[in-house]
Amino acid sequence: MELENRVAIVTGGASGLGRATVERFVSAGAKVAAFDLDEEKGEALSESLGDAAIFCKVNVADDAAIAAGIEVVMQSFGGIHCCVSCAGRGGGATKTLGRDGRFPMELFRDVINVNLVGTFSVLTQVAEKMSLNEPDENGERGVIVNTASIAAYEGQKGQVAYAASKGGIVSLTLPVARDLAYFGIRVITVAPGVFDTPILQGISDEVRKKLAGSIPNPSRLGDVSEFAALAQHIVNNPYMNGETIRLDGALRMS
Repeated sequence: MELENRVAIVTGGASGLGRATVERFVSAGAKVAAFDLDEEKGEALSESLGDAAIFCKVNVADDAAIAAGIEVVMQSFGGIHCCVSCAGRGGGATKTLGRDGRFPMELFRDVINVNLVGTFSVLTQVAEKMSLNEPDENGERGVIVNTASIAAYEGQKGQVAYAASKGGIVSLTLPVARDLAYFGIRVITVAPGVFDTPILQGISDEVRKKLAGSIPNPSRLGDVSEFAALAQHIVNNPYMNGETIRLDGALRMS
């Protein structure tokens, strides 16, 4: 599916991986709605991109907020052809059992609800709208790109909630792709490695250098533009479906 004259939703679209994806999709000719909680960044982004982009304040942990955002997109642009889910949260450096006791269940539920349940809620609601599209020459009605993490495979100490949430996204990819095949909707997941996003802004140069040195090739943090480029390729390539793609410079966490 080409992005020219298509409509996309990008969750977490005000910063990091999401912002880079919004900007790249707009540059490819798409109309894009950025869903995010950060109104200041989201409005600034949409203003910088003109009529090709809108911002919707959406909490992906709230089904009704997702539905309201989608309705704004339908009214503004008339349909939805692509969705890239980048919204999520970290899980904190909390061990299953540590000096402060066991892992707080409230935190576990919140991480799962935002990262996994939120992703699935967005997916189901946009798929419903995509199913109404006229199929293109390849029989496609829509493309959904979800964001997991290499933590789904090699979660570190203190990452139990985050790894579980991202592992769930990996696991749902194939069955959802099979479920939505009837409607001509493809589903792909990207599992990024260590990317230079706002989450890492608080770390020291020493830690940043150590992280970069642990990545085989290229030995640096991932650039958000590389994630956006892959998201665009997934949309463009009609034979990519039902798979999780690692984007990590061959990093395998110990």
